[in-house]
Amino acid sequence: MQNLKKQLNRNILYDKLITTVLYTVSFMSLLFVIWLLYTVVFKHITDVRPEFITGIPEELSEGGGIGPFLFNSFYVTILSIIIALPVSLGAGIYMAEYAKDGKFTNFISTGIEALASVPSIVLGLFGLSLFVGYFGIGLTILGSAVTLALLGMPVLTKVIEDALRSVPKELRTSALALGATKFEAISKIVLPVALSRIFTGISLVTGRAFGESAVILLVGGTSASDKLFNFDLFAPGATLAVHLWYVQSEAIVPDAHEIAMKSSAVLVCSVLLINIVLRIPGVVLNYKNRK
Repeated sequence: MQNLKKQLNRNILYDKLITTVLYTVSFMSLLFVIWLLYTVVFKHITDVRPEFITGIPEELSEGGGIGPFLFNSFYVTILSIIIALPVSLGAGIYMAEYAKDGKFTNFISTGIEALASVPSIVLGLFGLSLFVGYFGIGLTILGSAVTLALLGMPVLTKVIEDALRSVPKELRTSALALGATKFEAISKIVLPVALSRIFTGISLVTGRAFGESAVILLVGGTSASDKLFNFDLFAPGATLAVHLWYVQSEAIVPDAHEIAMKSSAVLVCSVLLINIVLRIPGVVLNYKNRK
């Protein structure tokens, strides 16, 4: 009895210690995010003017804008998600609903996880070799979008697979018992229930794609079109993240530092906006499922 009481007291002590450590780490992380937002966003977002967002960048004189680079960021990101989502959705459904447990399935799952951890610079070199070297189309929006899609596919596939596996098996068996086919059970029962988690995965992949620089630098280059809205897939594909790096390290304009700081504020705000917009459907669906 005495040993049981000591063990209980020891477990309570460990629980309090771990809880304190977790709260401390969470608080420090929150402080870091607040400091980052203050340093990058709040100190410089007030200097951002509409003409800076929509303006054409200058090579030598001060006062240029970021319009084409910001447009390219959204354009390339949207194209990459359009390319990656159908493939990832099909792969996730296959892995979660159709693939049988075995060595081959484990091999595929391990390969997906390995691809998800590949550094973006490696995929950037692959895109450079494929689109610039093999196809010879140069540094373009198309090459950037496809390479970004390849970067996001493994992560999105794994998120979709886990989201589908989290749906209770009782829903599947009930649908099959009522006469639904397996495809009908997946499309009308399983997918709607898992959509909230799938949207969370889409928001994470989209935010990463929007802020990616290594892939774009190698496959899209450091320049953008001289037009604000250029939908040509073979136009130069530099995005705001690449422009931020270029201005801070290579540009010779007098106000390079100011442009870099304002660009970073716009970039962070854009990523936050994308995550908020894409999480809203997930929150709504999750609320409806709970009701």
